[in-house]
Order: sequence, then structure tokens, then C-alpha cells
Amino acid sequence: MYLYSLTLQRPGGVVCATNGNFVGGKTQEIVVARGKTLDLLRPDESGKLQTLLSVEVFGAIRSLAQFRLTGSQKDYVVVGSDSGRLVILEYSRERNVFHKVHQETFGKSGCRRIVPGQFLAVDPKGRAAMVAACEKQKLVYVLNRDAAARLTISSPLEAHKSHTITYSVTGVDCGFDNPVFAAIELDYSEADIDPTGQAAADAQKHLTFYELDLGLNHVSRKWSEPVDNGANLLVTVPGGGDGPSGVLVCAENFVIYKNQGHPDVRAVIPRRADLPAERGVLVVSAATHRQKSMFFFLLQTEYGDIFRVTLEHEGDRVTELKIKYFDTIPVTASMSVLKTGFLFAASEFGNHALYQFQAIGEAEDVEASSATLMETEEGFQPVFFQPRGLKNLVRIDQVESLMPIMDMRVMNLFEEETPQVFTLCGRGPRSSLRILRPGLAINEMAVSQLPGTPSAVWTVKKNVNDEFDAYIVVSFVNATLVLSIGETIEEVSDSGFLDTTPSLSVSLLGDDSLMQVHPNGIRHIREDGRINEWKTPGKKTIVKVGLNRLQVVIALSGGELIYFEMDMTGQLMEVEKHEMPGDVACLDIAPVPEGRHRSRFLAVGSYDNTIRILSLDPDDCMQILSVQSVSSPPESLLLLEVQASTGGEDGADHPASVFLNAGLQNGVLFRTVVDMVTGQLSDTRSRFLGLRAPKLFSATVRGRQAMLCLSSRPWLGYIHQGHFLLTPLSYETLEYAASFSSDQCAEGVVAVAGEALRIFTIERLGETFNETVVPLRYTPRKFVLQPRCKHLVIIESDQGAFTAEEREAARKECLEAAKMGENGNANNRQQMENGGGVGDDDEDDALSDEQYGYPKAESDKWVSCIRVLDPRTGNTTCLLELQENEAAFSLCTVNFHDKEYGTLLAVGTAKGLQFWPKRSLAAGFIHIYRFVEEGKSLELVHKTQVEGVPLTLCQYQGRLLAGIGSVLRLYDLGKRRLLRKCENKLFPNTIVSMHTYRDRIYVGDIQESFHYCKYRRDENQLYIFADDSVPRWLTASHHIDFDTMAGADKFGNIYFVRLPQDLSDEIEEDPTGGKIKWEQGKLNGAPNKMEEIVQFHVGDVVTCLQKASLIPGGGECVIYGTVMGSLGALLPFTSREDVDFFSHLEMHMRQEHPPLCGRDHMAFRSAYFPVKDVIDGDLCEQFPTLPPDLQRKIADELDRTPGEILKKLEDVRNKII
Repeated sequence: MYLYSLTLQRPGGVVCATNGNFVGGKTQEIVVARGKTLDLLRPDESGKLQTLLSVEVFGAIRSLAQFRLTGSQKDYVVVGSDSGRLVILEYSRERNVFHKVHQETFGKSGCRRIVPGQFLAVDPKGRAAMVAACEKQKLVYVLNRDAAARLTISSPLEAHKSHTITYSVTGVDCGFDNPVFAAIELDYSEADIDPTGQAAADAQKHLTFYELDLGLNHVSRKWSEPVDNGANLLVTVPGGGDGPSGVLVCAENFVIYKNQGHPDVRAVIPRRADLPAERGVLVVSAATHRQKSMFFFLLQTEYGDIFRVTLEHEGDRVTELKIKYFDTIPVTASMSVLKTGFLFAASEFGNHALYQFQAIGEAEDVEASSATLMETEEGFQPVFFQPRGLKNLVRIDQVESLMPIMDMRVMNLFEEETPQVFTLCGRGPRSSLRILRPGLAINEMAVSQLPGTPSAVWTVKKNVNDEFDAYIVVSFVNATLVLSIGETIEEVSDSGFLDTTPSLSVSLLGDDSLMQVHPNGIRHIREDGRINEWKTPGKKTIVKVGLNRLQVVIALSGGELIYFEMDMTGQLMEVEKHEMPGDVACLDIAPVPEGRHRSRFLAVGSYDNTIRILSLDPDDCMQILSVQSVSSPPESLLLLEVQASTGGEDGADHPASVFLNAGLQNGVLFRTVVDMVTGQLSDTRSRFLGLRAPKLFSATVRGRQAMLCLSSRPWLGYIHQGHFLLTPLSYETLEYAASFSSDQCAEGVVAVAGEALRIFTIERLGETFNETVVPLRYTPRKFVLQPRCKHLVIIESDQGAFTAEEREAARKECLEAAKMGENGNANNRQQMENGGGVGDDDEDDALSDEQYGYPKAESDKWVSCIRVLDPRTGNTTCLLELQENEAAFSLCTVNFHDKEYGTLLAVGTAKGLQFWPKRSLAAGFIHIYRFVEEGKSLELVHKTQVEGVPLTLCQYQGRLLAGIGSVLRLYDLGKRRLLRKCENKLFPNTIVSMHTYRDRIYVGDIQESFHYCKYRRDENQLYIFADDSVPRWLTASHHIDFDTMAGADKFGNIYFVRLPQDLSDEIEEDPTGGKIKWEQGKLNGAPNKMEEIVQFHVGDVVTCLQKASLIPGGGECVIYGTVMGSLGALLPFTSREDVDFFSHLEMHMRQEHPPLCGRDHMAFRSAYFPVKDVIDGDLCEQFPTLPPDLQRKIADELDRTPGEILKKLEDVRNKII
């Protein structure tokens, strides 16, 4: 079995981010690492984040830094990854790619303890970079430029110290003196030798300064001093005349300013009033804002609160350090302050956000200062604050992220053309159920009812140079309605259009005149209001029309074509007539090329299933240049010119070419290339779009020509980063459309459907899915479908939080305390300002948990709930909170033998589960619920205590199978509890997954891969007849067929195992079912071993697998979801020829286009086990981004043309989605 792997949704989570000026010019961009992809984002004028570039690097990106050589105009990116190499990238604006400037090898690949790559720091003046490992090794590279102003890099200088753990590294700003790097380190050499553990308890962290002597080309340890053992993060303080230099050390509960030869300046981090005393406060991310005269730091704690830190300094002596509460946003993995007044917050989980600064925190607020630090017997006096609504920031955009996907199902619950992907995402109060539909999101601007049912709509400008459209023209069965576009859209009657007849086409002719084609003639409206009419001869009527700005071709009933051209004086002149053999089905003329007077090609579709290309040149006017036969009569034609581009925004080099697109009556879109010189057709591709014949329209997307296809749902064909993408729009069926531009909406589409006129814009190009979000209460764990009424049942649980009732009570108490202060004590003013019960804040006071997180409880407290949800409306029909510290971990629907209750729900829970210091629990339970009120609600039947955590439940032959620790047990339903029927205790560790098929049970162990079991009814015995020979830490599993299972392990691999066919047959035919062998107990396990048939390293922990088809009539593939929030698919190949083609393409891509971060592609995909029988589609899809000569070189090796390779890539993608 050979599979083709393709990422459908790029990962949403962010590991690290850095901002700078990478494009050159005045703009600010953000480089974001999402695990194994590198993205370049830029906020546009309206504050929406646009992705300029997204590239797979086939390696794990661990750290990013940006630097600029003194005096240069743009920034470079330094990337630390698992490749054992330091890579410096530069963004090339012309080709829209990251260009590798340097690649320096220093160690082995993989994430290892002593191989650098985990930490990166650059000298603020861009003269050196330090790359450090978690332990021991640090390397410093000197950066410089040569005579041609190219970046140069030195050999690495070592700053190693053995037996030392590094926690954080940063560059110290010391102007143009020798570069200095600071690190938080801990020496464990004594702790290693001392068996009593005393030395380990006394181990002390140090802050160490390393100096790079540029004259001697040598790195030395300059200064080292003990620092708080809670220190976890360093922040550079501006120096060299802009500030006092030195570093801020962020430690548990404190921020300390340190510098060589300077006393410590320490301030306490304010704590939330409701935080348990045992919990400290740690800073998790930091950002610095610098202006010429001032600077401040934003530090975010692990609870999401941001503090503004300022330093009072005279010269380089710091007198006071102030920490002031700024705002609270969800916890981030990385924050970036852009010079343009934005804050980009890359959230740890859930959606990322772009905020705009309203203020920089100058107003009164809770503040801790080094000057007011109070020491008591217990330690330092804490400062308390109460979180409040956003005051200094306002959110203006968000980037969707599915991270982490906890569970996923592909189902068609809404009876749509394509199935929906239901995913459980997020963590804690930011969790959600997201319903993903393949297609682009639509932003509807306006919908207005029309007086009848329209048949067509157009937009026209009054002059070719106008920025915006002037009229929207709507045609009905017997009339035409003209609407003028201004502040509002109003009907007008003085436009010169004939409104008593339906229209066939309305457009701008020449530079400034309008034309209306109706069944009885052509009406040409000059700019000064004069009107010329051309009437049809005799009884004939115009049935079809094709036009561009200077040429018009009309088809009369009976098949006669008449060609008009605009002459120099602006008159429309009849040039040529031509009889077609039968009625014309559709027409289109290519747009006029730059600098020409006419376009050469006319496409005519006939009912005899052919499309002809005719010439419009004066020399051979109306001569047939080529004929293409198609599978069904064409309904609509569109000739689309793709402008010549040498790279640029779409990153592909291709000459100008004209594409002929045809919508056929059988619902297929047919695309082919028209040769610019001869008019011959080549490179045809077709794709089924829907049950109605597609109507094709030209539209503008991001300033480029794109194509709208209206079938049973709308589709958009556009070029994105070098690929031609044809993507459905998530919108209802439309009849007719035109592009629309006004000052409120620069790039929109106006369309008619039913009796309404709709104006909408298309959001976020390049995305595969758009989502509907249903918020949840706690971290979702798993969900099942209630089969009869199609409701979803979701279990959610969180550790270390309060239940809903306790949260409500605490909130009331807080409000009452604040009100007391208002009446009684005056000295409570501080708390009042801080979001107590001030009059106007009362409505605001129920602070949204999504933004502030839940109040924290002790770590052994659990909260959990079971939710029944109607996916059509998104309403929760039933929500059961579990009491007494119970948390739900597994669920399934089960039908027992006695049909008394019908379908029941089984939920496995654990009470008082603790993971530290040792894993322990008070008790495990299996709850049985029945569905009441037609499946909308749950009622407890009974609960049964068990000895461990039931991590997986499954129905089997009218009974319930439960995996409890290492025991597989079969239960039947009793009146008061579940009754044990049979068990097997021989599983190695902990059972985490179960699937059943016929009489086989496929059990997944947490550490030992799959075990195949059988249950013998006559002897009431469960036994294992086959297992895997490789230990695997399972995170996800799915049943493929009778002998095959698909699994994923926690190191990011997906694999398939299969029981060999002869063994499988032998077991099925054996009267004892392989039991005799099992009793002999050979091989320290099961008597039969499965073999691995597929192996592939995804590079991201896979949490769920499912077999599904995402398109009607498409092949079944395995869909997977990962922790970083990406979705991917593995499609089985059906022909050997495809396998050969793609494996050769992959081989050439590996040689000619090695991954960006220096990891070897083959080695990455074989990180744990050699890759087997999987072709990496993500690598193959980088083919269009290669330079054209390289594309031709690879194509020649494969005996194909680059066009054929692109077609193959498009075809295989269309089979998946």
C-alpha cells in the first residue's frame, strides 16, 4: 500500500515569533514559526493580518531571532532548529521566497540535550549571534559584511561549560563595545556526585555574562553572580546611550534589574487577589517597546496579565524599577510590539490576536515598585490587583488556530454536498467545538430584496480610470433596473439604459461610453448622453453576447455571428459576419492585451459538444483556429488572461498566457491553455464542481484576475503563492455575479440569488477550511455522535480549577467586598479603580473567562462536565457538571442485549486523580446514562466503581468493553450496577484505545502499540492472538480493515500495521482460534506478530485519525489532526504508474530543493523509523515555487513538461479535497 501525504490545514499554533523589517521599506512584518512551517505576516492598512508567505521547512523550528547589520535597510532572520545547523534567511521580495544566506553546521540533527539550537540570542547591534543548547554547549558566530556588502559569518567560537543547564540567553546592549551575552545557568556537577541529595537541594542558579572580544576573536566568561532559583527569563535593557544597559531577570514573583558592578534593583510582581498562596507568578513572555526618548517592557505572566515595566535611571545607574498592571489577554507563547502601534499576541492555545495600542499605560493603576518593596518575616510583602477589561489595548484582528485538536470526526450532519469536519479544540475557558467546511469564508456586506426574480447582474464604471463602479444593473424577465452606487445604492432612471427590456449584457465600451445589449439590439450610450442604436435584422433576436472593452460579438438565433469593433472616433462598427453550423450555446472574447487594439481570440461553444477558437485578426477574421470537443454542451465560457509575472506576490514565474475555462452542462469545469500565437489548445484539465452547469464570471481578488464559477455552490479560481487554486465558497447557491468596487468595499462581489441582491467579500485567501465556532466550558477530551437524533455528546475536564457554582460565589463575594469599600472605608479606593464595583462598570463585571482564564485552584481539584449539543443550531441541550472532584476521560454509546433502554451512554471517570508526586486516584467509575427528551437530555441510570481510570470504553456484541489500567474487562448491564462477565489482565501497561470489528477486538496500549484479541463465548475467555513487535507510545488509532490498524505515536509518527494474510486466515480457520498457541506463551507475548506496512514522520503529535472522504465521489483517505492544530490526509494510490511518478518527483525535489532550515528531508521523514511507502505531497507541492529553469530540468528528468507535473499535482490534490 502506497500513500500520498498532504497537509490540508497548516498548523495554527505558534512556537515562537519575531518582528522586524524583512521586506525593506517602512513596513513592519512578523516572522512566525508554527512547528515545521515558517510564515511571514503583515498587518495591512485596515489592520487585518495578511500572510505574505508560508513555507514548510521539514524540521522542527525551536527559536527565531532577527538582526540587522548597522546601516543596512532590512533585517535577516536567524533560525535555530533540530537540524544541527544555524541558518540565516533573507526575504526576497521579487520572488516572494525566503532565501538561505548562510547555513553553518555545528552538530548532530535532532533535538538533543547538548546540541545547540534551543536558545538564540543576537547582539542588539547585529554583530554576533549566540546559539545555545539546554546543556553544556554555546557557540558564538561573528556576523559582518564583505566589500560587496554581503553578509559574512565567522567560524563558531566556543563558550562551553560542562555540567551546566541553561534556562535563558539574551544579548546585552552595550552600544559598540565588545558584544556581551547573558545567560541564566545552573551548575549540577556537585549534585551529580552527591548521593544524599543535599547538593541538589542547595544548587544555585547564576547569571553569567559572556564577552566576545572582537580584537582577539575569543569568548570569555566575564562575570557571574547568584540569582533567584525561580529565574526563568532574561530581557535586554537598552544601552549605549539609550538606556542603562544590563538585563531584567524575570523570576518567580519578582523582576530584578542586574548589571555588572550595579546593585540589584528588585520589585515584586503584583498577584491576583484570588490566587492560592501556594502558586507563584512566573513571566512567560516579554516584549520591548523603544522610542528615541523612552522605552518600556511588557511582561506577561502565566495567568495572562500583562505588566508594564519602566526603569528610572540617571546615566547608567538605575534608581527605581516600576511594575504597573497594563491589561489582561490570553496567555501567549510570544508577544511582538510593532513600531506601527500594534501588539501581535501569539497565543499559547487558541486564536492569535492583533491588538492596537489605545494608550501606553500612563494612567493610574496598581503598581509595584522597588522603592516600596517591604520585607516581612515570611518574605516580601505581595501587591494585589484585580483584573479588569481592556483599557490600553483593543483587539482589531484575530488569526484562527485549531491548536490543540483534541478529537475529530468527519461527518455530513447538515446534508451538504461535502462532509463537515467536527473538531474539539483549545484548552480551558478558550475551548471550542469548531465545525470546519472546505471552502473560503464569506463576509456578507449587504442583502437587499428586489421587486421580482432577477436573471442577471452587472457593474459598470463611467470611465475606465475610475476607481469605483458607478452603476449596478439588474436584469429581470421583462425589465432592467439601474442602481447608482454612492453613499447608498439607489434606483436611477436618467442613466440612458433602456429599462423596458431584459438585458443580455451591460459594460463599459472604450474609455467612457456605456453599452447595453438586449434581445432586439445594441444600445451605445456616449459620454455626453448621445445614444446610438443598432437593431437586429428581421425577426431575429440576439441570444448570446461576448465582449471586452473594444470588441463585441453577438450571436443571433439560428447561429449567425456578427462582430463589431470600436473605431478611433468611438463609434461601434460592424466588421464581419459568420454563419455557425447550429445555435450558439455561449461566447467569450479574451481581454484586450496591454498596448493592443484588439484581442485575437473568440471562443464559441455549440450544442454539438464542441468549443471553437476563432480569430478576430483583420487578416483571417472569423477563421477557425482550433476545435476542442468536450463531454457535454458548454453552458458558459471565460477566457482569462494570466498576466506575465516574474515572481512577485504569487511567487511563480510564468509568461502571460490565456486560459479558456468552460462550464459544461454536466457540472464539469473544463480548463485549457490557449497558445498566444497559433490559438491551439493544450494541457486540458477538468473538475466536477456540482450538479448545475457552472456559470463563469471574471472577478478581481487582491488586484489580480480571478474566476467565479457558480454551480450548485459558488467556487473561486485564483492564483495563490504560485498555485492555481479552485476552492468552494461557503455560501448559498448563486445565479449570476459580477465584481463590485465602491469606497466602502474595494474588492467585493455582487450577486443575485432568489429575489435578493447580495454584496459580499471573500476573506482569507489560501485557506482550505472556514469554521463555525461553538464555545465550550472546559478542555474537551472526546466526543461521540448520538446516532438517532444526530446530537453530539462531549466530555470536558480541567485540572486545578473551580466548579461553576464556586466561581459564581467567589464573584459575588468580590463584588460585595468592593461595594462595602464604597460605603465604608475610604482607603479601599485602590481596589475600586481596579475593576471593583464602580457604577459604570457593573455590567462589565462578569469578566469573560475566555479572556481572563479561570481562577486557579489547588492542583488536585478537577472540574468536568458532560454536554449534549445540537450541531445544527450550536445550542447545548443538556449540561451535567460532575460533582465531588470527578473528571470524565472516556465515553461511548452502547446498546445492551436487553433492549429495555435503547441506546445508552457510558462515561468513564476518575475521582481525585493526581499525577505528582506519584500517580494516584481515590476511585474510578463508569457512569451509565440514558437519553431522555428525544436525545436532548441525559438521566443517570447507575454508576459502577472500578479500581483504575477507565481510559477507553467500547461496545462489543451487546456488551460494554472497558480498558481499566492494564485490564480489559467485559461488562453487562445490571439493575443497580454493571456486572463483570470476563477479563484479561495480561496487557503490558495501560489500555488507551479499543476498536471492534466482527469478533475481533483491537486494543491499543499506551506504550506497546496494538494487540489483537478475540472473545470465545463458549469458554467465556478473552485472549490475545497477535501483537506488534515494536514498542509504540500510542496517541491515536483507527481501524482500517479486518487485518489493518492505523496508529500514531507521541513522537509524531503515523504507521499502519497489518496481520499477514496467511496468519489471519489460519486464525480464522483454526477451531481454537489460535488459542492453543496463546496458552503456550512463547515469544514473551502473543504467538503472532503484525508487520509494519506504512511508516511516516509527520513532525507533530497526531491526536486523532479517521478514515473519510472529503469530497463527493472522492477516494477514501485517512484524515489526521495534530496538537499544533493542523489537519492532513493520507491518500492511497490506485495505480503503480502514479507511485513511480511521484516517488521520482520526490527524489528530484529532495536533491534540487533541500529544505530551508538545513534538515535533510529524507532524514526528517525517517526521524524515528525509516519512512516506508509514503510520498510527501508537501515537498512535491513546492515544485511550482521553484525557478523556471529548475522546473524544466526536473521535468526533463521525468520525461514530462512542467505543465504536466503541475496537472498531476492538481489532480491528486483534487482527489482529496
